[in-house]
Amino acid sequence: MAGNILIIGLIISEPQLHTPMYLFLGNLSCLDSFIVCTILPKMLACFLTGNGNIPLWGCIAQFYISASLATAQCYLLAIMSYDRYLAICKPLHYASIMNTKLCIRLAVGSWINGFIGMSVFVILISRLVFCGPQDIDDFFCEITQIVKLSCSETKTIELVLTIFASINTFLPFTLTVTSYIFIIQNIMRIPSTMGKKKAFSTCSSHLIVVSMFYGTLMLVYVVPKTETLRALNKIFAVFYTVLTPLLNPMIYSLRNREMKGALRKFLKKCV
Repeated sequence: MAGNILIIGLIISEPQLHTPMYLFLGNLSCLDSFIVCTILPKMLACFLTGNGNIPLWGCIAQFYISASLATAQCYLLAIMSYDRYLAICKPLHYASIMNTKLCIRLAVGSWINGFIGMSVFVILISRLVFCGPQDIDDFFCEITQIVKLSCSETKTIELVLTIFASINTFLPFTLTVTSYIFIIQNIMRIPSTMGKKKAFSTCSSHLIVVSMFYGTLMLVYVVPKTETLRALNKIFAVFYTVLTPLLNPMIYSLRNREMKGALRKFLKKCV
């Protein structure tokens, strides 16, 4: 929370960071902060008190908010990769294409896509009947675990889940991979080694974040749902719900010259 709030504060306070890349980074930090607030407080309360009870409406609300934020993050990471593609492959047209109005529309669109898309599941889940057992084998209310508890017919919601997962995960992932294919091709055409390093440094932080987020997310939902691998699934879920929000600020601040410069200015003002 401290790292993400610091990044948001630096981006707002420093005029030199009022650029498209940092606008998207600020939105990513907001998403990470909200995901942490949605999942970790209840999880820590369960560990400390030993009471793992959560009402049905609370479970559905936790799923809706966390899933919406994760979906929005998929789209935002795709937008950030497109931003890096324009900066590296179309530098002369970058300012005219990635203007302030487009940046705001893309950022807002990623949030809207996440929350509107997941509202369909809330409607479907609210129609399910839960007659026991009532134990979720996870540290947060994950959709497949909620559906397992229902004694209603769940084929419809499982089909919708598959369709939405394909659209909201693989479409942004495909766009991200496509952008980086063009970026890498363009970097390889640069004759000087110094030029290649400079070009790659502008997108290396984002590439690390994308690899961590999508790698663990796909392992959770691609690994077969067997009892022996259930514990492994939960470990991978910790990565994209807990460790990714923790590591994102470190990756972007430690590998970014402008962010480190803004942080030094901020610390001097505080001193």
